[in-house]
Amino acid sequence: MTTPSTLREFLISRRSEIDPASVGLPPSSTPRRSRGLRREEVAALAGVSVDYYARLEQGRVGNVSDQVLTAIENALRLDPLEREHLRALVGPRPAKPLRSAPAKARVRVGLRALIEAMDPIPAILQGPRMEVLAWNRAARILLTDFDAMPARERNIARWLFLSQEARTRYPDWEEVATSTVAALRAARHPRLPDEALEELVGELAVASQDFARYWADYRLFKHGHGKKRIFQETVGEMTLNYETLDISGSDGQFLSTYTADVGSPSDEKLRLLISWDATLTGTTPVTSRRD
Repeated sequence: MTTPSTLREFLISRRSEIDPASVGLPPSSTPRRSRGLRREEVAALAGVSVDYYARLEQGRVGNVSDQVLTAIENALRLDPLEREHLRALVGPRPAKPLRSAPAKARVRVGLRALIEAMDPIPAILQGPRMEVLAWNRAARILLTDFDAMPARERNIARWLFLSQEARTRYPDWEEVATSTVAALRAARHPRLPDEALEELVGELAVASQDFARYWADYRLFKHGHGKKRIFQETVGEMTLNYETLDISGSDGQFLSTYTADVGSPSDEKLRLLISWDATLTGTTPVTSRRD
């Protein structure tokens, strides 16, 4: 839920990331107590009074005009996702409380069938809290054995921060971990209470100093597409393309797939990994069991 401290954390985190020299400010005659821009510098860049901006950071202003919001967004160099987040933080409160986020996601039968049919392409269905809802055989081989986990532990964020296996699986672990935390931040709707997400964040912040540090950075991220390096003991390191597809009408579920450039060494390794496991175990493609 939106609180004055949440708005303050977000605005401070964004101005702390801006190098004063990059916006044309001369070197300060007095030492800066913290990195980034000062309140008065953001106010000057946005064309508002220092008092007004200070009250905004403290959550002590009423409705903020679109013109002022745009000026502050430009001064802080917010990207589209951050601009959307800021407007959700300062927007008017709804006349009646919004419904709570669903505690447990439901997976459509058709989606399970689709994920199974995609094998040998690794495919994973996740919820907005990074909970792993469905997967196929190829995904289990590539990343980890989700079938062996208790249902509550099937969560990419929990696996990344609490499992040593994940740190081995991703040579660029820190990059993957920071983007995952930022995606959790973005999934935390300012107006929609989500007890399950708060519980997950609290658990990971206590169990992992890395998670607590990344969460405090207040970065936002939305999964899209790109490349990831993945290491598997049997075939070595692979560079794979990932694609993320939002599932409409699913309360924030998204499908992630992994492929390699055709004819590349990674393509050969991925094919070998998937086919070798199938030959060894004699298994057929399966998706998640229903707990």
